[in-house]
Amino acid sequence: MIANVKSSGYPSAASSLSSVRSLAPIRFPSLPRTVRFDGSGTSRRLQVLAMAVKRSPKRLKYSAPRFTKEGSLLYVKAESEEDAWKLEPIVDLLKEGAVGVIPTDTVYAIVCDLKNPSAIERMRRIKNIEPSKPLSILCHSFRDIDKYTTGFPCGDGQGHSNIFRMVKHCLPGPYTFILTASKELPKQYIGYGTTTAKHAASRKNVGVRIPDDAICQAVLEKTDAPLISTSVKCLKENEWLLDPVVIADIYGKEGLDFVVDGGVRVADPSTVVDMTITPPKLLRQGKGAKLPWMVAEGDDGPPTE
Repeated sequence: MIANVKSSGYPSAASSLSSVRSLAPIRFPSLPRTVRFDGSGTSRRLQVLAMAVKRSPKRLKYSAPRFTKEGSLLYVKAESEEDAWKLEPIVDLLKEGAVGVIPTDTVYAIVCDLKNPSAIERMRRIKNIEPSKPLSILCHSFRDIDKYTTGFPCGDGQGHSNIFRMVKHCLPGPYTFILTASKELPKQYIGYGTTTAKHAASRKNVGVRIPDDAICQAVLEKTDAPLISTSVKCLKENEWLLDPVVIADIYGKEGLDFVVDGGVRVADPSTVVDMTITPPKLLRQGKGAKLPWMVAEGDDGPPTE
């Protein structure tokens, strides 16, 4: 879709925003929106104009032009993969070290570039989470998982299932799988799982996801590596924030750089499964169904071929 837009004369957001004056209005069947790139001098500005879905004060606030590269929060509404061209500035910002929010197939996630140590520290400060708290990675494909982890366990011919073959049927999907991290993954991101702090140094784990969401995948496809992520919750309460307008209003004050509005979500997080033990252990039941090869507390016996 991005290629089609470029061939029609629309500029790429990867080029200098200061050299672009305007874009013709893009008309949608139900709710028209206008996206305009504007620039002057050395400053780069992206103005996103959108008709508010609801005429509430907060929604009207984010329907007005408010982004400057020097300080304010960038708010982009993207409803489907056809809006993927709007995400090019988001990808550029991530590569520059920005910290922002994107939708997934479950709840919203705060994300940043896996290769940028300062970005991950900013993420922790914005959400006010301890350095010891593990973070997950959002992957575009199994190739990313193979690079940053030791992979999924395979069958050994002694009654243990080929888990990788089973996992392929549920990814992309609403699951977080805890795997052993490879040397490619920086140490500050590892330690996820059921292990205690005493054994964290010898058993380094990370939660991996391949979300089944078109907007999320469009961002991941254009980045050079998976994105470090953590779910978006209230700063003072252990509850998910599901409305992107509310997220922008709360976290914008904390220094968040952008929010991609993919619509209001439901409080249904991913299902978490620890793949570092045999049989794989279900740690949290979420949106993803419990599959036969997953063992929860009280279940008997490992899965077999």
